[in-house]
Amino acid sequence: MSVTRRDYYEVLGVARTASGDEIKRSYRRLAMKYHPDRNNGEGAADAEVKFKECAEAYEVLSDDTKRRRYDQFGHQGVQGAHDFSHMDVGDIFSMFDDIFGGLGGGLGGRGGAGGRSRAQRGFDLETQVELSLAEVAAGTEKTIEFEKQDNCDACKGTGAKAGSSPIVCPQCGGQGRIAQQGFGGMFRMVTPCPNCRGRGSVVKDHCTACGGTGRQLRKRVVTVRIPAGVHEGQAVRIAGEGEPGENNAPPGDLHCYIAIKPHPIFSRHNNDLVCQLPISFTQACLGGSVDVPTLKGTEPLEIPSGTQHGEVFKLKGKGLPDVRSHRMGDELVQVLVEIPRKLTEKQKQLLREFAGTEDGTAMPQRKGFLDKLKDVFQ
Repeated sequence: MSVTRRDYYEVLGVARTASGDEIKRSYRRLAMKYHPDRNNGEGAADAEVKFKECAEAYEVLSDDTKRRRYDQFGHQGVQGAHDFSHMDVGDIFSMFDDIFGGLGGGLGGRGGAGGRSRAQRGFDLETQVELSLAEVAAGTEKTIEFEKQDNCDACKGTGAKAGSSPIVCPQCGGQGRIAQQGFGGMFRMVTPCPNCRGRGSVVKDHCTACGGTGRQLRKRVVTVRIPAGVHEGQAVRIAGEGEPGENNAPPGDLHCYIAIKPHPIFSRHNNDLVCQLPISFTQACLGGSVDVPTLKGTEPLEIPSGTQHGEVFKLKGKGLPDVRSHRMGDELVQVLVEIPRKLTEKQKQLLREFAGTEDGTAMPQRKGFLDKLKDVFQ
């Protein structure tokens, strides 16, 4: 009986045009969400299925060659990949260890193939910080409020009732792994102990404050310093503000991803700012000084006579700083020559008089165009 497999882009919740970084971030977030150690009780089995489904999708979409084949042929184009449905969760984490910052299979306490795992650092967390262009230019500090799972005050994260301690798992003897005889007795399979989930210990008397989870949801307020010149999608890391690790392992980190508010006047191109400035056709013809907006006020700009629609002028050093070198970008001012929609009779008469004085030297581009037309139709 064939099993219907979901579209990999749908599994990771990204568009088909998503960049590699977007795919990586989405997979990391979903893997944390569906990791079995975070999902106990009735939803544990479903969470583990989704966890493995996300890993399968990421393995394909993170590889440029496999992604192209998948885009062209669908699931048929990537047959022969890992069978994640039969893999251990810890082994999946070890495959993508670069994404999880060394958490490996020990996230939540799962071990590797050699036995019970060492204590591993806690989950990293993500949040978003929204900045204005002015804040990007100067750098800023932001106060962030968020919730995270922290160690229970009553049991100090052990999950055991006050006055008691976790006991050695009776099923695996504290090893965190059990060996099962394989097909025909030809080999043995070593898998995480289902009783203690690879920890090697179990809680007999559960803490009443946290229900034995060892965790409590708490609000946190932290201040993060955002350096000047950051770009959309970059992250600032706050060490130690993630979730705590098990067995007194260090906590994870908080990653603050940058989002930049749209500006009514400026758009950004790398470290340069782009501004479109409307001017009248008389200013374009005669030239003159105009005031141009910048992030710190206005700056005078000399418009030379004969300026054409769409020409770009540069205000040196009026852009954004580079986040590493601190070198300032420029402001690029594109002039848009605006033609009046309504004219007075006097203005029309003046323009008619002006039109009567025009010759080919006044508008060389138009003269060149008309000459080309003659060559085409002669």
